Amino acid sequence: MATKSTPPANVERQSYIGPFIVITSLFFLFGFITNLNMALVPHLKKVFTLPYAWAMLVESAFFLAYFVFSTPSAKLIEAIGYKRTIVVSLFIQVVGALLFVPAAKLVSFPLFLTAVFIVGAGVTALQTAANPYVSILGPEHSAPFRLTLAQAFNSMGGMIAPIIAGHYILTDLPATASQQMIAGTVRGPYLAIAAGLLLLGVTMAFMHLPAIGVTREFRPTEKGEPILDRSIWSFRHTVLGAIGIFLYVGVEVGLASIAVNYFLQQGVNVAGTVSFFQGWGVFGHWIISTFALSDRVGIASVLVSLYWFGALVGRLLGSWMLTKVKAGGLLGVFGIAATIMLGVSMMSSGQVAIWSLVLCGFLNSIMFPNIFALGIAGLGPLTSKGSGLLMTAVVGGAVIPALIGVLADHFGIQHAFVLPMLCYMFIAFYGLAGHKPKRTLA
Repeated sequence: MATKSTPPANVERQSYIGPFIVITSLFFLFGFITNLNMALVPHLKKVFTLPYAWAMLVESAFFLAYFVFSTPSAKLIEAIGYKRTIVVSLFIQVVGALLFVPAAKLVSFPLFLTAVFIVGAGVTALQTAANPYVSILGPEHSAPFRLTLAQAFNSMGGMIAPIIAGHYILTDLPATASQQMIAGTVRGPYLAIAAGLLLLGVTMAFMHLPAIGVTREFRPTEKGEPILDRSIWSFRHTVLGAIGIFLYVGVEVGLASIAVNYFLQQGVNVAGTVSFFQGWGVFGHWIISTFALSDRVGIASVLVSLYWFGALVGRLLGSWMLTKVKAGGLLGVFGIAATIMLGVSMMSSGQVAIWSLVLCGFLNSIMFPNIFALGIAGLGPLTSKGSGLLMTAVVGGAVIPALIGVLADHFGIQHAFVLPMLCYMFIAFYGLAGHKPKRTLA
């Protein structure tokens, strides 16, 4: 029997608005950092002349951190609380961002991977704290709505990152540019990120965030209570949710990481894009010069931004739709639609292939927050353990992109899309049937 929430008083509920805004701003942060790291795939592929499989190790290093640090992050939350875990996670990311400076100076691929891994460790702790915190800030039945709305800001950060990467990292340097000069384009952006993270960490350390203890579901339990002896693996919907997170993160990251190369392969329309924006007058010329739309790489980067913009629109629209329809049904429909769109991209070419992949960004939009919210539903005091398991499953971002890279090297990018299609099929199954709990806490 599902546990019923104890509604907080109106005053308490109103007090959640400020913390929700603060934590939601962090979603923008890790969305930006995660997607900026994705831009390192084509960048390091060029710097070190790597095949896709090796270049995708950038994503593997980042998301491997989720596998290593998700459970320790959940234990850290239990030990020091949500706020302090968030502060610690920001300072860890500062260290990782600063490591990009010596990595670029030494032109060291292993050091680049180390920097990415440390940043990933910080993002892991941040996500493990922020996702359940947003879910808990109010009634359990509206958790998918809150998490989807917060994830919209994740998409906003993800949308901006490829544009910044295209302008400052994936720049077209002269053919005579040295390997060190090409590698060095990462230093400015990551030094700025380190400074911003440090400032945010200090600010968060002195900011008041309420401890969560207003409902029975999320009230911390005392050591020795029998309920804590229950294995999180005994909750089928949580385990299937972890598989769903594994596949979803893998397919979203894998498609975004290979998108620049895929769009260039399919033929980016430089003349048509430039002509389109020139018709906008002075503002259009500003867009062309600011986002480097005069070259194919710049346009491909903007198309990746549109992939993430679709996720932003989808999450804003999805947060409204979740007030009208059930989360599982919406997840199932989006999973089926994404499978179809990816199939269209796989079987077509040119602009159809490009835009059907871009549309997958919109269809990805509500997947993570809904899988996550459905996966921790009914866990009560075991919510932090469920969150830890689900965040561990984000390691799919290390595995699936690498497999896509191997398939792309051997069979071509389009044929590699078979794997993401299978991932979307499972997500559709989870939304339609797999999320229904067979066991909850009484």
